[in-house]
Amino acid sequence: MRALLINPNIHDFSAFDFWMKPLGLLYLAALLRENGHEVDLIDCMDPWHPGIPLDGELRVPVRRHTGRGKFPFQVIPKPEPIAFARRKYRRFGISPRMLRDELLRKHPPDAVFVTSMMTYWYPGVFESIRSVREVFPGAPVILGGVYASLCTSHAVSRSGADFVLPGGCEAVPSFLEKTFGFPPLCIPNANDPDTFPYPAFDLLSRLEQVPILSSHGCRFRCTYCASHLLRKKFLVRDPARTADEIEFWRRKFGVREFSFYDDGFLAEAESSAIPLLREIIRRKLDCFFHTPNGLHARWLTAEAASLMFRAGFQTVRLGFETSDSERQAATGGKVRSEELREAIARLRESGFREMDIGVYILCGLPGQEFAEIKESLEFVRSCGGRPYLTEFSPIPGTAIWKDCIAASSLDIEREPLFHNNTLLPCRDASLTEESFQHLKIYSRTPPEVGACQEA
Repeated sequence: MRALLINPNIHDFSAFDFWMKPLGLLYLAALLRENGHEVDLIDCMDPWHPGIPLDGELRVPVRRHTGRGKFPFQVIPKPEPIAFARRKYRRFGISPRMLRDELLRKHPPDAVFVTSMMTYWYPGVFESIRSVREVFPGAPVILGGVYASLCTSHAVSRSGADFVLPGGCEAVPSFLEKTFGFPPLCIPNANDPDTFPYPAFDLLSRLEQVPILSSHGCRFRCTYCASHLLRKKFLVRDPARTADEIEFWRRKFGVREFSFYDDGFLAEAESSAIPLLREIIRRKLDCFFHTPNGLHARWLTAEAASLMFRAGFQTVRLGFETSDSERQAATGGKVRSEELREAIARLRESGFREMDIGVYILCGLPGQEFAEIKESLEFVRSCGGRPYLTEFSPIPGTAIWKDCIAASSLDIEREPLFHNNTLLPCRDASLTEESFQHLKIYSRTPPEVGACQEA
């Protein structure tokens, strides 16, 4: 089979490449190869696409050498349900004309696989599917990914895809046998992450950084998070195998920047993260590591912090969400305030600077007042960390979903566009637009300046 894989554009008010890669789609590409199929890829979010500088409609931002940066974009009309929003709406990535040109250059595929990420990014997914229909009207379209898994009925009725596949890529080989008659040659063990082939990063036009998974899923069941919905079990890879993968991309492709996509990197650290960090140090891989998904402060021991610094970790993010003890307990008990303070102290003692240690604070949870968010920001600063305000997005199927429906004035049940965190769809009445802007400015202000202003 000739398979064409598409990572669609993002349609949103804002988007930033925080070491973002379509990891699930690239795992699927590798799995299809293992099963004897031809694979091609169109990455609509490729910031290095050669046609971008030549397209007069796109704004081309500067990229950082570490693999982070802004995406090229163009301003587009807002979808009707969110036309009330005051901010400009954008298409991030390549233009529709460039996507059509890419499709026309491809051999006609036997099947097209389209991925999806945030639930409220579905307009970009639909746009890609429409383009595929115009150029390859006879090719079946298979839609997977996060949106397809969390909003399955919406995707089935609205996307235009022939098939919607919730769940991970391990189900694809049996799906292809049942639907198209291709007998599977390789079916990974869903309970053993090391049976999956390495993601097909070689399909990307430029490989400035590689995301790594040393585990799948998460040990916690936070009420606002969908991790356990997308991965039912928490599974840890063999640390030596993870180190092998890092060394493979370092030696064969010259990659030095790696981002750990784990939801539970430090879980079961004695048998996973600690041996992995020691192995990275032993192999002298000369790499830099980042943790954009956030680490669990409770598990960040002095040994782990020291090994992370020695291994080359540069960007450390911690999941904290709030300093309110009652909300900490109600949302899953992931971390207590003193555990965060101790974790930051250990990182600082190991050599990390304040600017290296970011702490995520959730803003806009149902019933969360302005004062709680402000106190959380102040607490993080008092610990010697750098607060990062993260707007809350309601996610279908989570334990807090019913509270979100009750708190929101928008119809978040029927319209995924209303999940957009920019809208703060579940905000408390005390979190006005003015007070929210105050929080954003405060979170970005250097501590000594903020202290002067407060005084």
